[in-house]
Amino acid sequence: MEIPDQLEIDLASHVQKLLFPKSSPVCDWSCIGVKNRMAKGLGGDYFDFIALPDGCQALFIGDVTGHGLPAAVVMSLLYGYINRFAAEICSPLDVVRGVNGFLQSFAIRSPEFDHHFSSTLFLGFIHPDTLAMEYVNAGHPAPLILRGRNLHTLPPTAPPIGFFDAPEIHMETFQFAQEDRLLLYTDGVIEAPDQAEELFGLERLQDVLLQTRGDHMEFLEQLFAALKEFTGRDTPRDDCTAIVIDFHRGWPTPQGK
Repeated sequence: MEIPDQLEIDLASHVQKLLFPKSSPVCDWSCIGVKNRMAKGLGGDYFDFIALPDGCQALFIGDVTGHGLPAAVVMSLLYGYINRFAAEICSPLDVVRGVNGFLQSFAIRSPEFDHHFSSTLFLGFIHPDTLAMEYVNAGHPAPLILRGRNLHTLPPTAPPIGFFDAPEIHMETFQFAQEDRLLLYTDGVIEAPDQAEELFGLERLQDVLLQTRGDHMEFLEQLFAALKEFTGRDTPRDDCTAIVIDFHRGWPTPQGK
């Protein structure tokens, strides 16, 4: 007897949720929070936090092209690859180059489906002792940094992964300071439409970031409450993910690392 299609999707959705971190890292130098809402049972947003052997904290967020089951399959491939190699490769640049080639190896097998093997990706390695972050932004919506009452952005340094065989990829460094707030998000946040098809947009997101006075978790709750109020929907039309990091102070890495 065949399992009904919906039951298969529900089972796959449960497996996919097991890939996501059960909790955010607990750090002396920051407070980290994340919130994710999927449009359907399966989605293409992915994110994780990886404690690196040298004491650095890696984090990534991305959004696979498309929705539903195809996006979820590619998301699982990416999630496994990045988690497997981030701890072994010394820089975000090398990881992104590797994962781009990984996706390309699938895309070239079928021109009909090659567009499914593409994704945005932001990957950063944060040094707890200096609060410096080396990062590559492969076509992902630019993260926002709130410093005092000023906003900074981390625009793309590479095209989305999977589209090109040997794209030009650059790594940049950003120096965080105490009391900075970093916000990473997927396009489902800024492209969330209201009943008249007007988008939530970057300006509204910036306003929430500037106006919210609470801690990292209070910020996430207020952001998603603002999205719900704007769209008038309990379930978003597109997957929505947001990660927020509140920086405290530099913290020495463990001796010998």
